[in-house]
Amino acid sequence: MSRFTPSRPRLSRSRRGRTLAALALLATGSLALADTIQVGAITSLSGRFATFGRMQQAGFRVALDEINARGGVNGSRLELLLEDDASDTNKALNAAERLVNRKVPVVIGAYSSGITKPLSQYLARVKVPLIVATAIDETITKPGNPYTFRVNNQSSVYTRSLIDQLRKLGGMKTAVILTSNDAFGKSVLNDAASLLPRAGFTVLAQDTYDKGLTDFRPLLNRYRSQNPDVVILASYEEDAVALSKQVKEVGLSPKVIAGIATGFALPDFLKGAGTAAENYLVTMVWNPDVQYPGARSLYTRLKKALNGEEPSQHAAQSYAAMLAAADAIQRGGTDPEKVRAALMQTRLSTAFGPVNFRTYGGYQNQNSVVGLITQVQNGQFVTVGPATAARGKIVFPRK
Repeated sequence: MSRFTPSRPRLSRSRRGRTLAALALLATGSLALADTIQVGAITSLSGRFATFGRMQQAGFRVALDEINARGGVNGSRLELLLEDDASDTNKALNAAERLVNRKVPVVIGAYSSGITKPLSQYLARVKVPLIVATAIDETITKPGNPYTFRVNNQSSVYTRSLIDQLRKLGGMKTAVILTSNDAFGKSVLNDAASLLPRAGFTVLAQDTYDKGLTDFRPLLNRYRSQNPDVVILASYEEDAVALSKQVKEVGLSPKVIAGIATGFALPDFLKGAGTAAENYLVTMVWNPDVQYPGARSLYTRLKKALNGEEPSQHAAQSYAAMLAAADAIQRGGTDPEKVRAALMQTRLSTAFGPVNFRTYGGYQNQNSVVGLITQVQNGQFVTVGPATAARGKIVFPRK
């Protein structure tokens, strides 16, 4: 990121004195409100995660508009210094170094778990707090570090919510798991492989696939021969669409097919997969039909920021992360150490859900939001679990 700073003409000593005096007088008036506080953010505006980065950018923008419309932070306008990591870890670390050199009090980012974890380690070394909005790898906050705070849930919440729902449905005993071979996918695989047996399921297969694989049919045909009750998938955008289409193509027809967040939780999944996605269960932590106060207004504003595109949970998570950053600066000022201390005392109710960073069960500075189970019904995500959040009834077994 670069910013052009025009050269300034030299002033005579007398003129310089008048100018400084005028600025001193104005500092107590309207110009004080024109001061800015800068927050850093890193996301994937290009590369393989660009769809998610676009969602994050919309969430940041909506939050900034809201914050500045109500007077900014301590009378100053909040400004975002947004860096593109191009879906690459090294570029994310370089971006973080630039933001640290700009003296930002806090950084939000990145999108993917594989990028976010080394980012959190670097920022902890330089003692600048990081607010994680979307990455779900367990190890980001377990054990974590004192400078990393996560707004969204860790992967086990998504997986546990799904398995709790499967147990309540009953009549199912076997499952297979297929995830991407990266930090996100491995975290989901470990969670599912551990939690399913405790819920009475036999895991018939657990596989990962490498980035770039486009033909999943050999794996899916093997699963078809095993005839599982449940198929659990975790992958990014383009893979989620390909998987759903190839599941239908090979005739794999379990009672439940479930996608763990990420690519399956995108509106583009619904669009790309079409009827192949019908009746999939998809875990997420925010859907436009949630009952948090202001959720419908947030959905409308996010959709406008996306020029009419449907927003995903990633946009709502990023909105909440920016609110948390502003709230911590409001209470702690712009010194990174004081912002860190303020984040530890965060107690917010937002249209995304509560934001309260706690240390529990081996996790450090981890927020907790109700894990939702949605089902694709007539081409839309409908929240079907838990019962306290459900807006529709689950179709079981899938048709």
